[in-house]
Amino acid sequence: MDLDTMLAVIRRGVPLAEDWGVELLEAEGGRALLRLPASARLLRPGDTLSGPALMGLADVAMWAALLSVNDGRDNSVTSTMTVNFLRPAGSGPVLAEARLVKRGRRMVFGEIMIRAEDSEEVAVHVTTTWAVIAPAAR
Repeated sequence: MDLDTMLAVIRRGVPLAEDWGVELLEAEGGRALLRLPASARLLRPGDTLSGPALMGLADVAMWAALLSVNDGRDNSVTSTMTVNFLRPAGSGPVLAEARLVKRGRRMVFGEIMIRAEDSEEVAVHVTTTWAVIAPAAR
């Protein structure tokens, strides 16, 4: 599945991703790289991206990683998410790198690193577990 088609799947499944302008830069083999452009609507006091925006980006990034191994069809849902805010992410844009750590029949474990686009320092480290729900047959 090409990136434009996968991004369309993501935006249909999570309309907030379209509202925020989330971009899909890479998605292959259980890994995904997404970009969240700068937006004053997503800032908190202190001129940095808000926690809810960063957590939402992490969740979408994980789903993109899952879609990359399921031909763009995945109905799995977030079961747990542990978020560690290591430093302010700045006022944007930011990159989220997601990878599948372990795929089981019922659960998937993943990790997401978020950083300011102009920095190599991780601002947010996320671990997540998803419950596998088989896609409906076409």
